[in-house]
Amino acid sequence: MIDLPALGRRVQAARHERGQTLQELAAAATVSVSMLSAVERGQKAPTVVVLARIADGLRLPLTRLIEEPGEPRLVVRRAAEQDISVHEPGGWRRVILSPVIPGVNFEWIRSTLPPGCDAGRFPAYAPGSHEFVAVDSGTLRLTLGEGAGEGDASGDGGAGATTLHAGDSAYFAADVGHGYANPGRTPCTYHVAALIMRPRTPSGTA
Repeated sequence: MIDLPALGRRVQAARHERGQTLQELAAAATVSVSMLSAVERGQKAPTVVVLARIADGLRLPLTRLIEEPGEPRLVVRRAAEQDISVHEPGGWRRVILSPVIPGVNFEWIRSTLPPGCDAGRFPAYAPGSHEFVAVDSGTLRLTLGEGAGEGDASGDGGAGATTLHAGDSAYFAADVGHGYANPGRTPCTYHVAALIMRPRTPSGTA
């Protein structure tokens, strides 16, 4: 977890360096004065969106606010450290490729769905959440909306279903329910890059 008091001190120090009042920075960042004050006092954890706005108001890169002093700019996750899940329904296999960065709710995942496998339904995340999907091999059925994850992988998916083939990619705002399935006869391998506006559990990403 990010050190909130330390984050607040960095925000306040950067504001003082620029000679900005609390009100001036709040206006430049388009956040409320009360929110900014709470962040500076270490009393509230800002979302990535709010923190990005504060960084913009300070004319600083976001990483300058979330990095601890002396924190390395390079974070490596070795193959042996990757979070691999092989006990998902239907033989679905997931590998979390991205290193864990405090305060950054981003995940990069490689998934493989066996033929006919439906990975199920995933809930809508908070507004401002995003997912990017790229298919390496096979056929992927991406379903958005209330019907996501319902039925079996052999169907057409109904309304809101999109079929992606090897080399195809897609983006969607992840503030709706969504589901992934392989309707084909060969395994489907795909990548998901996700920025989610709330903490995630290890099993929370397709």
